Amino acid sequence: MFFYTRYPSSSVLKTYFPDVKFNRCITSQLIKWFSNFREFYYIQMEKFARQAIVDGVNDVKGLSVTRDCELFRALNMHYNKANDFQVPERFLEVAEITLQEFFTAVLLAKDSDPSWKKAIYKVICKLDSEVPEEFKTSTYL
Repeated sequence: MFFYTRYPSSSVLKTYFPDVKFNRCITSQLIKWFSNFREFYYIQMEKFARQAIVDGVNDVKGLSVTRDCELFRALNMHYNKANDFQVPERFLEVAEITLQEFFTAVLLAKDSDPSWKKAIYKVICKLDSEVPEEFKTSTYL
């Protein structure tokens, strides 16, 4: 599910977890779960952006996320350990945009501001996609 939406609302969670009896605590826990998923995602993005700068990349156009790159392997291993399904192309696009946003921010020294990541989060949260209907009845979640 994370490959489609990094910021699911409680109503989306309720739609895709029909067997869960939701209350405030359960809803809060699932939202926290996605928060942890996002944290890992953003840590990886920052790490790879900083490494690209160390490696001498000086133009955002030099960054891409493909199925055979190390960043994708790290994310796929974390979110799709058993390779149960094909990661959607849209996720690769979102990951590339995220990487480029982090790269640009670090390159421009915006990371000196304690809240520098908030601008990136605002961009990425708008890139969520619809979760396919098949996930309502599948074990992929």
